[in-house]
Amino acid sequence: MANSLTQKSEAEIAGLSVPLRALWHAAQGNWDTAHRLVQDDPSSECAWVHAYLHRFEGDIGNAHYWYHQAGKKPAANLSLDQELDQLIDALSP
Repeated sequence: MANSLTQKSEAEIAGLSVPLRALWHAAQGNWDTAHRLVQDDPSSECAWVHAYLHRFEGDIGNAHYWYHQAGKKPAANLSLDQELDQLIDALSP
């Protein structure tokens, strides 16, 4: 599932939701851009992506805070790739 999003061009993701655009940027190695997109958005979807981003960078304490904000349990039992697939599946139209 991740490939369906991560292999799109930047032009192709322009109409997607903020959380999906953030995931695309993260997959392209643009963590700062991804973080900037979600950090001030109060939605639970952006909070979940925010948690994933902090988990990705190894900041587990901050990730737990954002999982709580999203109403999600920390994804400690999933690999980062599995969580990315779960996020894309849940957030895709």
